[in-house]
Amino acid sequence: GQKRRKRAENGRLPGAVSIEGRPRVVDARRRFGDWEGDTLVSRGRHGGLVSLVERKSGYTLLARVDDLRAPTVRRAAQQRLADLPRHLRRTMTFDNGKEFAEHQALAAAPGMGIYFAQPYCAWQRGTNENTNGLVRQYLPKGTELTAYSHYDVALIQSSLNDRPRKPLHYLTPREDLTKNAPRRRVAFG
Repeated sequence: GQKRRKRAENGRLPGAVSIEGRPRVVDARRRFGDWEGDTLVSRGRHGGLVSLVERKSGYTLLARVDDLRAPTVRRAAQQRLADLPRHLRRTMTFDNGKEFAEHQALAAAPGMGIYFAQPYCAWQRGTNENTNGLVRQYLPKGTELTAYSHYDVALIQSSLNDRPRKPLHYLTPREDLTKNAPRRRVAFG
């Protein structure tokens, strides 16, 4: 016989902290620095995008990846979060995709708490799901995302961050984060 791989409990990632363990202040959306993350998958599962969205402002970070393996996704998320000041890196909430298996290494690098939504509860990461829908206006399902350059993805990110939003009293996410986040001298580009 062949050895069986040890499976994570109920398909969960090892060491994952459930959304129930997330600080209650995150639910209120009264502070900046709480993020939601997901991946958008390319046609044929050959790469995709990592999308990270700040819950209060809707500020979006996008990174194109050539594959959806955990090390690749972790590196992309780390690179996108690295330029943010520490007070804007408090928590991150992901779904239970295997691409987030290196969540503990991601938590250690930027120093943020990482939590996971319940399986099949996309509404627990509603900001990110909505933002992914906005990204799909530029890159519809079935698109080969790896055909787009990092520059193209940066243009889409910039367009989303400069789009006025009704919940922000028609400020853009960039304006909201720049004007209202603590330590105003931070510039978001």
